[in-house]
Amino acid sequence: MRKKSATRRVAVLALPSVVAFDLTIATQVFGHEGQGRYTVTVCSLNGGAVRTTTSGLGLTVEAGIDALDDADTVLVPGFARGRAPERALAALARAHDRGARIASICTGAFALAQAGLLDGRRATTHWFHAAALAREHPLVEVDANALYIDEGQVLTSAGLAAGLDLCLYLVGRDHGQPAAIQRARHMVTPLHRAGGQAQFIPSGESAEDAELAGVTAWASANLHLPITVDDLARRGMRSTRTLHRDFQRRFGMSPRAWLIQQRLRAACALLEDSDISVDQVARRTGLGTATNLRAHFHRAFATTPTAYRRAFTP
Repeated sequence: MRKKSATRRVAVLALPSVVAFDLTIATQVFGHEGQGRYTVTVCSLNGGAVRTTTSGLGLTVEAGIDALDDADTVLVPGFARGRAPERALAALARAHDRGARIASICTGAFALAQAGLLDGRRATTHWFHAAALAREHPLVEVDANALYIDEGQVLTSAGLAAGLDLCLYLVGRDHGQPAAIQRARHMVTPLHRAGGQAQFIPSGESAEDAELAGVTAWASANLHLPITVDDLARRGMRSTRTLHRDFQRRFGMSPRAWLIQQRLRAACALLEDSDISVDQVARRTGLGTATNLRAHFHRAFATTPTAYRRAFTP
């Protein structure tokens, strides 16, 4: 594999009937990064006009499929499901074989699977299409709940906004979490969202869901208290076992993991106020001590509360 330049080349492959939102996520994260760390080329089979899934909206791109030949990262946005052009699949396979990193957003995973890049690997896509991906590609271990999956050289993400999560993750992997935090700040988006896709799958809003919403609303308003899973179960008038099952169904995570995520989310908001000390942030979010806050923060974001504060305060 050739030696990578200081500036990483990102090629965004617009397949026929590309999802325009997915494509612009990649160009926004990498193309407007502002530090000269990336160059972005949007390409298609032959360049020129490309259809999108949005009625009345088309794209014109200058580069053809050859742009994949010298890219460090190839990103495939979602596209209208169906067999991707064979030239595109061959180009993806060549890029993979020479060591390029390949990533997909939403149904872009189908192109990666058709190129054989997901065989024997875990992968995800939009929850609505996950069953089809598993059925059409039985050698792929499909995780319908994950927002994104890193398998080393090949990465996949769920639909739409999960593509933003993945792209920010790639910035962090390339240049460290402070760079990803800074990029998230400029895009006015959280660096990491809690839970998986399960929280977005329509549930019919049953009575159980309404009761659970009451539990989570109470917990979110009282994060400064030493809330336990037992407290949540009592509040919801159910056993801890039933609560665990309900949280997995609704949020794709355990009650304890959800509670930690909410505390960290609140901590991030408080850290943006430089007048509040790290010790105060820990107490107000129920994490107790600055040491405990730092441990959870590093585990979740691979950075420190102080570094996060520097990135998010003028």
